[in-house]
Formats: sequence, structure tokens, C-alpha cells
Amino acid sequence: MRHKTRRPVRMALAVLGTAAVTMVSACHASSGDATASSTSLMIAADDGSPTFALNFNPFSPNTRLGSTYMYEPLEVVNTLDGTATPFLATGAKFTDPTTLVYTIRQGVTWSDGKPFTPADVVFSFDLVRRNPALDLHGVWQHIASVEAQGNTVVFHLSSADAPAEFVLDQQLIIPEHIWKNVKNPLQWTDPSPVVTGPYVLGKFGPNQYSLTKNPTYWQAGKVAADELIFPASNTQLNIVHNGYDWAYAFFPDVDKTWVGADPKHNTYWFPAGGTIGLIPNVTQAPLNNANVRQGLSLALDRSQVADDAEDGYVQAAGQSGLILPSENAWLDPSLPNGGAVTQDKAAALQAFAKAGYHVSGGKLVDGAGKQLTLTIMTANGYTDWLQGLQTVRSQLTGMGIAVSITQPEPAAYQQDLNNGDFDLAMGAFGGTGSVFQDYNTLLNSAFATKIGTPTSGNFGRFKDPQADALLAQLKRAVDPGAQKQIVDQLQEIVYQQTPVIAMFYGGLWGLFSTKSFTGWPSAKDPYAPPSTWNSTPLLLLTHIKKA
Repeated sequence: MRHKTRRPVRMALAVLGTAAVTMVSACHASSGDATASSTSLMIAADDGSPTFALNFNPFSPNTRLGSTYMYEPLEVVNTLDGTATPFLATGAKFTDPTTLVYTIRQGVTWSDGKPFTPADVVFSFDLVRRNPALDLHGVWQHIASVEAQGNTVVFHLSSADAPAEFVLDQQLIIPEHIWKNVKNPLQWTDPSPVVTGPYVLGKFGPNQYSLTKNPTYWQAGKVAADELIFPASNTQLNIVHNGYDWAYAFFPDVDKTWVGADPKHNTYWFPAGGTIGLIPNVTQAPLNNANVRQGLSLALDRSQVADDAEDGYVQAAGQSGLILPSENAWLDPSLPNGGAVTQDKAAALQAFAKAGYHVSGGKLVDGAGKQLTLTIMTANGYTDWLQGLQTVRSQLTGMGIAVSITQPEPAAYQQDLNNGDFDLAMGAFGGTGSVFQDYNTLLNSAFATKIGTPTSGNFGRFKDPQADALLAQLKRAVDPGAQKQIVDQLQEIVYQQTPVIAMFYGGLWGLFSTKSFTGWPSAKDPYAPPSTWNSTPLLLLTHIKKA
């Protein structure tokens, strides 16, 4: 079972973002109680849970996914490369490292006809300040105060904080004239959403709901589909046979199962949405020795691991900490082979030798003759990770290392990961769209709590004063050139010190049909990820065209 980065919708077979079947269909009967028209998209984005509940509160943990197709943020960030597309703001700029100013788009109306204003933006941010449970993105970890000034909204940040823009971009904006009267904003179900986005709520039922095109949308001319249909049942069989146009789902033998169902129209794109790797617990021997970590890295045939784990659909990951090719612009040109590490058993043995290990009787042993023994943890049910780990174990066993695999249930796995209760752990990192966010979560020693105390990042408890200093500099840096120089140095740390052993990229499993709509994102046109959660679908829905 593959796991997903945001929304816990699962299918029997999925990966970094699990098999949450997400998709859209046109010109075919849906699996629910309606028939899609030629301008409808049927999306397998909601799984019913198990039957639909009428909840479109964008702050609720139980919200229907369609809420993010109706409410909009200031800017939509393409999480593949970090680029931001203006939506309710026409742009943003730092007037100094602690002051971020958004220019608010004029001429936008709420779906009930009321004008959208900067006051709505200030209200939205102030609401999550007054109700911390609504602060899903942690925006108030960055903000000291916010105010409207004419047609702008000015954010006074708590400190010099260039990455704050990425976080603030993601906040959904709600109408003050509706929400100011809501007594309990976390519990409210928002049954008749008033929104600025491309769609408004249509019909709602226990097996299916629909969104219809917002006729007053500020960029209605870019919206091709008149209706979005969300059925409650999104099995692989439904996706193949009910004419879906867009799905987020992992299919085994996708060329046969998905493309083969309609070779003329069915396509797919599986871009990298994060990196899967081995996280060493650097608080304990021998993994506190960088030479041991280097030896493990050099001992692995990453391409074989990737092929075995993900059926050949993803690439081996480099050791830069970046997701390539999406983040090629950040890649340090001085890294050997672009950061890629190929299997080199001789070099691996040399690295192990520096740590005091040698081969004796087919075993890699220390000076006292004790074999190097490691336990690798993965989550039970993540079959792709297990397949990859079995290959890792085979390769390391060939080097004379004794390797065992443990598979606690996902909740126990996450607890052990957070607490640092492991030798090596299979885990995912990166993929937020923010280079700072990715490196900060991976390397910042502020996350390196003592073993047994939970943390939300840097699970291996890596500590390096240079990395901390560079992250602090990157947080303050507004100039792109300065940012690039700092990121180059962070890549060197990941490459040389191996705080994580990157193995392969976790795929985003986008399935598309061009029968009714064209212009889906692809490797040639990666304007958005193929995922169906958060705000990135807004980029797709304002880009695709009728066939």
C-alpha cells in the first residue's frame, strides 16, 4: 500500500501520496446516481468516508475535498518546483526581511455577489489566530501582525523570514460577512459555501456530490468543465470502466490496466513528489559515524531498489536532498554526477574501513570481530517500501552486514519514528515545494529532541552547527542569488555527511484521459502536480481545455 502526503484516502495499491483514487470523468455514467454530461469531470478525489457527510468547512479535518476547489488562497504554489501563481493576490513582495506585502486582486466577488476585499484577507488570518485549531499551515508561527493598507495586506513577520511567503500563500480566504457570525468555526459544516473559486456547491447526496461552475468567477473564461462530479466509490475497477478523466491512483502494470483500457485517450504522469530514503539514528553507534553511513550509501544499487519498490515507475534519488528534475534550478553544479551515487562496493568497503570494519569470513566485522548488525523499520502495509527494503537487505547482506526488517503498524511506526526508537527507518522527506522547508525539516537540530521525546522532523537527530547556521541564513535571505549559494552548501552537507540515505523518489500517480479534456500536466508541461488535494487542482482546472 502506498502512502500519501496529505489526504489519507487509500487504495489497495498506492505510494508516496497513497492510492487515493482521484479522478475525473466525462461523457460517461458515474458510479453514483447521475450521468455526466460532455462538459463534466467526474473526480475520484473523495472516498465517501464511507458515506458522504455534508461538510465543506475548509478548516475542518473532516471537510469534503471539494472545499479546496471552491475556496482560494492568495497564491497557489506548484509543489513540484515551488513556483507561485497569483490568485486572490496579484503578487507579493518583501519591502524588508520582516515585512511582506500582498497586492489584493480587484474586481473579485464572492459567489453571493458581495465584493471581495482586503478586509476578508485580514479577517481570514485573524480568525485562525483567534482559533489556533484552524491554523492548519502554522501561519501564526511566522506573523507578528497583519493589516490592510488600501488595496494591500501587510504582514509584519515575527523575524526576518523569507520562507514565510510560501506558508502564507497556502491560507484559504473566507468571506468575513459570512464567517463573522459563526460561533464555532471548527465545528461548523459550512453547508452552503460562499466562495471566490471556480466552482460552487451543486447537488449533494450520500453516494455522490457535484460542484457547478461559478458564473461570476473572476477567471471564468479559463474554466472548461461546467461541472465536477465526486462519486463515493472510487475503486480501480470504477476508474478503468467508468470513463474517468483524471485520477490519482497507483495501478500495477499501468500500461496494460489503464492505458490499455483506452489507448487513444488514456495517459499517465508519475512525477516525483518526495524522496524515500533510509533515516539513520545518528545518536547511537555505529550510525553516528559518517563513514558507516557513507559505506551504506555506496553499497546500494539505488536503481534496482527503485525498480523493485515501484515497478520501474520512479527514478533512483540523488544524494543532494533535492527532487529532480523539478528542482534542477537549485542543483549545485559542483556535486559529482549531479549528486547521484552509484553502487561502488570497493568504495563502500573503504568507507567501512575508516570506521574500523573489515571483511572476515564473509562478514563485515569490527576490530573485536563483531559483525555489523542493523535493523531497518518500515510501516506494516506499505508493500512498496517493503519490496524496496528486501532489495536493500539483499544488497547489504552481500556486503557481509546482518540486516533485519521490522514492520510495526503505521501508528506504532510513526510513534517510533517520532521518538527516535529505531536503528534505520524507511521514511519520506521533501516534496513541500519549498527548498527551505525541506532542508529545515531534514537538518535543523531544533527538531533533534532527546530519544523518547517526540519530534516532527529530523527524525534521525542529526546535529551540525554549520547546517543550523546556513538554515538561519537562508531564512533571512531575500535575494535569489544569496539563497542559491546557501542551498549549494546545504546540498554538500547532505551529500558528504549522509544524514539520510536517499534511495528513490516517491511518485505522484496521475492518470488522465484526453477524451473530453486536454492540457493535463505532464513531464513536458509540469505546470502543476497531478495530485487532487490542497489548492494545486486550481491550477489544473483553470488550464485544461475541452477536447
